[in-house]
Amino acid sequence: MRDLATGEKLSRAASRFVGASPFPFKATLFEKSEAAPWLVPWHQDRALPLRSVPTSPGWGASSVKAGILHVHAPARVLEKVIALRVHLDPSTGSNGPLRVLPGTHALGVLPEEAIERLAREVPEVECLAPAGGVIAMRPLIVHASSKPLGPAPRRVLHIEYASEGGFGDEAELAVC
Repeated sequence: MRDLATGEKLSRAASRFVGASPFPFKATLFEKSEAAPWLVPWHQDRALPLRSVPTSPGWGASSVKAGILHVHAPARVLEKVIALRVHLDPSTGSNGPLRVLPGTHALGVLPEEAIERLAREVPEVECLAPAGGVIAMRPLIVHASSKPLGPAPRRVLHIEYASEGGFGDEAELAVC
């Protein structure tokens, strides 16, 4: 996984969004199938793995996941992150694909009520991809996914990148 995340193709793609020296700091494998038919409601990805809770303004709630501190980051920091979603299986309309509300990443960190309103007002887009395809997404884009409707699995390797310098003096990433 490290070779894939730091390889030339994904690094080049990530550099378009975070600058010349992208640094993969977190990877998550998602799997949806008949055996694991979970869904995800509309939300933004706000938590970052950090070494300590920052003292600068705008940082929010913290929690520990798998032994690693995660802190809700402000928009100014999340705007410096890109997630590349590598599709291990085809993502189709019937296997619970990623759905996004286009343009919502530019609205900053949103309260739950605003996310619910946008989900009613903004037409969603399904993000379909072939096996081996890569979708780039900003953490603040409002997104969701449904349960699969058939037997085809959907596995995605979700890799998050920031610039090699991270977030400067504001926060130190914990690699996970």
